Amino acid sequence: MTQPKQPTNTSALATLVIVFFFWGFIAASNSILIPFCKTHFQLNQFQSQLIGSAFYGAYFIGSLILFIASNVLGYDILNKIGYKKGIIYGLWISVAGALLIIPSANANSFPALLASFFVVALGFSLQQTSAQPFAISLGDASTGAHRLNLAGGVNSLGTTLGPIIVSFFLFGSIGGEQTEVTVTNINVLYLIVAGVFALVALFFAFSKLPDGKNDEKFEKANKAAASLTIMTLLIGAIIIVGQLTEVPKLTLLFISMISVVGILFYSNASAIKNNAGWGAMKYQQLIYGMLGIFVYVGVEVTIDNNFGALLKTRGYLTEMGLDESMISKYISLYWGSLMIGRWTGAVSVFNVSATTRRILTVVVPFIAFLVVLGVNSMYGSDISDLWGYGVCIIIALIAFFYGQEKPAKTLLAVSILATIAMLVGVFANGIVSVYALMAGGLCCSVMWPCIFSLGVGGLGKYTSQGSAFLIMMILGGAIIPPLQGAIGDLESVGMHRSYLLAAGCFAFLGFLAIKMKKVLQSQGLDFDAQVSGGH
Repeated sequence: MTQPKQPTNTSALATLVIVFFFWGFIAASNSILIPFCKTHFQLNQFQSQLIGSAFYGAYFIGSLILFIASNVLGYDILNKIGYKKGIIYGLWISVAGALLIIPSANANSFPALLASFFVVALGFSLQQTSAQPFAISLGDASTGAHRLNLAGGVNSLGTTLGPIIVSFFLFGSIGGEQTEVTVTNINVLYLIVAGVFALVALFFAFSKLPDGKNDEKFEKANKAAASLTIMTLLIGAIIIVGQLTEVPKLTLLFISMISVVGILFYSNASAIKNNAGWGAMKYQQLIYGMLGIFVYVGVEVTIDNNFGALLKTRGYLTEMGLDESMISKYISLYWGSLMIGRWTGAVSVFNVSATTRRILTVVVPFIAFLVVLGVNSMYGSDISDLWGYGVCIIIALIAFFYGQEKPAKTLLAVSILATIAMLVGVFANGIVSVYALMAGGLCCSVMWPCIFSLGVGGLGKYTSQGSAFLIMMILGGAIIPPLQGAIGDLESVGMHRSYLLAAGCFAFLGFLAIKMKKVLQSQGLDFDAQVSGGH
């Protein structure tokens, strides 16, 4: 007997997506702050990238602390306080981090600034751990991916607008004229950021959102805690070895990635033999989801982080390589591609007829495309060579329609398409290669909600714990990008062919889509079949 579908709590969802916007806004500001810090603190390129490492590392550490504390206390802290309060507390932590940036900048201390960014992202970790399952709980579980797509679309809007607003405060203009950047600029910017976070926290506190918790009994997961602690210690040891020895960074990064993947597969195999003490990790779909988030975040970030260096390479797009001033429009369209895809995926959230939904699915991505082009035009960029990218959007739409709004099928379709796009990007040159690599953003745009909803599917009382595990795996953004960079530094490979790593990541995500679908089906859960029944 088919269970009736739970209607979406639209007003609660509308309130929640505000938080998603500011994640995108702050994350996008990193691309502006990294070159600022490099100049202001006289850093080399590696040192300036520590901002990103502190940012993504905080997600892992924050989620791990939440889980370990819950395990020691014997109850799920997040479930006890509720997802709503989890978001509020996370916002206040980010307020503290934003305010700490001001004295850190005034003290001219880069380590203190890194610590402040870490605190900001630590708050984001708690917010995301709360907000992701909260969004899924605000309606039927089978359509949770659609609500995450809507939230992701708003997040991408923040990513698109963030650089403009941050540039205005840092450089004194949207157009980016290189006026002198002072500490005062940073002070004003982060006072505003802290104020906005505080207002959103107060808004949530006085809103009538549901608490988002249940009263089911908590079970300790000592084996999962031990597994994740070992993973953390291993990564810490690798970092120490990298600082104290001359072991090549490429070797250490490979060891780091193998350690994460190996420990997760070992945990999965151990839990299958005896699931006692593993908590949420006894579910295979969660293990595959953790691997999926690790690889997905890593490949999404690595395409962008190494794209600038590729565009500057002689003979790639132009004979002499692009000047830095000409690169921003391509980087912008890559991140804009995520907005295009997420706005398209969000169409399914709205209660409209099937015909209207199909029309919107075709129209919305091109509206989003025009928004991205408009933003670039505001910057004064020549967008004449970007119009042809519309072909890539059409191809992505075909994959979206093929996916039929089904999480596993969609994830498999876009993973295959992204693998092909990366291979075209590697073996072609010129604008065709640029388009192909940027199209990775279109494919990435719908991956997070698919992986997340499949990963926590059927977890029941372990949902918030599983969510914390998934958020931990944002760690991939701190490991895979420098791994590709180290591969690109090899003369025998080069930056262009280093994108074979991205192709491999997408192929692995396709494999995970098949595995998660089979695992869920074996448990009597088939999200794809449920979604195909309509809304």
